[in-house]
Amino acid sequence: MNTREHDHDLIPPRFRDWFAERGWAVRAHQREMIEKAKAGVDVLLVAPTGGGKTLAGFLPSLIDLAERGPRNGPKALHTLYISPLKALAVDVERNLLTPVREMGLPIVVESRTGDTGQARRQRQKNLPPDILLTTPEQLALFCAWEGARDYFENLRCVVIDEIHAIHGSKRGDLLSLGLARLRSFSPNLRCVGLSATVDDPARVRRWLSDRGNDIVLGRAGAPPQLEVLLSENRVPWAGHTAQHAMAEVYETIKTARTALVFVNTRWQAEFAFQELWRLNDDNLPIALHHGSLSAEQRRRVEAMMGRGELRAVVCTSTLDLGIDWGAVDLVIQLAAPKGSSRLVQRIGRANHRLDESSRAVLVPASRFEMLECQAAVEAVAENALDGDPSRTGARDVLAQHVMGCGCSEPFDLEALYAEITRAAPYADLSWEAWEQVVDFVSTGGYALKTYDRFRRLIRGQDGLWRVRNEETARRHRMNVGVIVTAQTLNIRLPGRRGSGRMIGQAEEWYFEQLSPGDSFLFAGQVWRFEGVEGTDAIVTRSNDTEPKVPSWGGSKFPLSTYLAKRVRRMMSDEAAWSRLPRDVCEWLFAQKDHSSLPGEDDLLVETFTRGKRHFLVCYPFEGRLAHTTLAMLVTRRLDRAGVGPIGYLANDYALCVWAMRPMDGLDFDALFQQDMLGDDLEAWLDESFMMKRAFKECALIAGLIERRMPGHEKNSRQVTFSADLIYDTLRRHDPGHLLLSCAREDAARGLLDVARLGELLARISGRIRVERLARLSPFAVPLLMEIGKERAPGTSAADMMLEDAALIDEAMS
Repeated sequence: MNTREHDHDLIPPRFRDWFAERGWAVRAHQREMIEKAKAGVDVLLVAPTGGGKTLAGFLPSLIDLAERGPRNGPKALHTLYISPLKALAVDVERNLLTPVREMGLPIVVESRTGDTGQARRQRQKNLPPDILLTTPEQLALFCAWEGARDYFENLRCVVIDEIHAIHGSKRGDLLSLGLARLRSFSPNLRCVGLSATVDDPARVRRWLSDRGNDIVLGRAGAPPQLEVLLSENRVPWAGHTAQHAMAEVYETIKTARTALVFVNTRWQAEFAFQELWRLNDDNLPIALHHGSLSAEQRRRVEAMMGRGELRAVVCTSTLDLGIDWGAVDLVIQLAAPKGSSRLVQRIGRANHRLDESSRAVLVPASRFEMLECQAAVEAVAENALDGDPSRTGARDVLAQHVMGCGCSEPFDLEALYAEITRAAPYADLSWEAWEQVVDFVSTGGYALKTYDRFRRLIRGQDGLWRVRNEETARRHRMNVGVIVTAQTLNIRLPGRRGSGRMIGQAEEWYFEQLSPGDSFLFAGQVWRFEGVEGTDAIVTRSNDTEPKVPSWGGSKFPLSTYLAKRVRRMMSDEAAWSRLPRDVCEWLFAQKDHSSLPGEDDLLVETFTRGKRHFLVCYPFEGRLAHTTLAMLVTRRLDRAGVGPIGYLANDYALCVWAMRPMDGLDFDALFQQDMLGDDLEAWLDESFMMKRAFKECALIAGLIERRMPGHEKNSRQVTFSADLIYDTLRRHDPGHLLLSCAREDAARGLLDVARLGELLARISGRIRVERLARLSPFAVPLLMEIGKERAPGTSAADMMLEDAALIDEAMS
């Protein structure tokens, strides 16, 4: 049977006509998704941006619902779509309504997010649409509804979009548990995953479902046009703003219809936006979009983008998932992308057409970033993606899910265990660990069981477990989700009783370091901080052209393991240097002559003296988190060795420790032994504030502490006080408590990157090369530049430039 005859059997006439009217042909992966649906199997679709991936996920449901015709009986939810972003769910709703409207299909499509009004939510509960588009957090709330089983018993399909952005996280753990729950409600449910950037399809497919192993691969699109911007100014030795190239970035924006300028942090977004406006002599419409801006301002920017009214938008990861902005024809990545998968995802925002190349420009902010950007470009050209490592499901997330199940209906311990172990992250959960989680939810654990408020689940005479009372269920539903964000304050202009216009939000800790009268940069403008009133930070417009506090730092992406390997390989291959700018090549050759270059599988350690300080610098290229942890552990060992280090600094590429005593006579093989991840790590964790921070997050996720209460919400100080009190109690009286164990796992995995550090120490064992230098090396210059800026915040820019020039002259002489 030829393709046309096959389509005739698979695709109803009005769908064929609709494709023809648009001048489209049904793509092979869309046809295959319909076939998989007819076979009733779960499937992961990996297809490039612009290939009709989302439509392919929905086509089987649209066809099924169209053939069903108008429903005479009670309404039932047919398809549930889950997106990691609220904005993406709303965007897909708009796009999906187009074929429904143009074909006149009797299908109701609606979205439900945290922004959905209460009246619409209640209507959706009583009268469900045919297709509902939502988020992982809303699914967790659904699973905690009384009557959830009846609501979902006729569900036929779940579509999970951008699955790569969810599965390897606590949100992925919670979603996986929700999918297992839906399968128990509707055993014939089909699960569909969609992504353009999956590094290991088989692993993601296993996360999606434990039934079969069906993967559909879409045809590759036109390769993207990628270039690394080579500024006429020489590439800076250090920094992360790319200020040296902003004039060229502005000129590049002028060549585009609409450009997305991606940065990695909100701080960089604010800085880049301010710089572009300073250069904007042509009065181009340029906007700013990041997560701390008010929802109203973000929606306004998105609407202007949709209408093609903006020339450029400076944005963070808030816009790097599959929203289709038709006018975008250029992506600029400002500073290194930190991973090839993230870069591919961002490139995909330009030109949503499979057969035309997307155009992207990378703008490295420093010489090490130049190496990283070149490695990322080559990885994308080879379609070599990086991804998250496999993870075991977090037990604080499981505790939240168990509580939600108890709020929905009474459950049998063995039956729920069987259901939960169908979820891939919890497939290996032992019965003992399962009982510990349930005991925690029902009593709070050994040290807390005497406190009545921690009794949330009870076991009835029928042997089934259920929520203690309706008030406990209501509080749980108010606190569903695993995204624990820092407490924020509303940034407002003055007004009576909080009536001043809201500018946006920023973390509470940021304002703790400001004094009234200080100026700071936010939302592209300079503001004067006046003080805090309740949950509002009151600001007025400032006349300062240079803010006293540039902005707040925000989080940083770590350099991916895969990209780090490629950078090390590039440094080891002189032939690869020809693709780099001349000044970067000179820098590499100077490092080779003066010291040596890091190898693929060894560790270069340098020692030298400068002034009264003795320095130890090493270059693992394993990311900021692993390097920071390694630096902290090394300083403990150096302290025991009598060196008495006085400081350290780490970035994505290297780490530096300095002391008042020489370090070149140390036994470096012993210093970097893997056993530092034993007692040294344990001792440091016992003293570290990070454990308290990790515990607070676990306690919030597991429901031991509730931020939102009926009628009010705890501020961060109240939450921290409660968490610290419970943490100290458990450490004294119940050191084996579930949440202490969860906090240690989180600190090791997220805040410290211990697994990656362990791989590094194993890789370099017996392969440490020590260079004892008379002066600093070219590679060490960027770190010493950072030390100067970190340790002398009051130093003038001119003084720092002179110090930087002296460092460069010393290293290159």
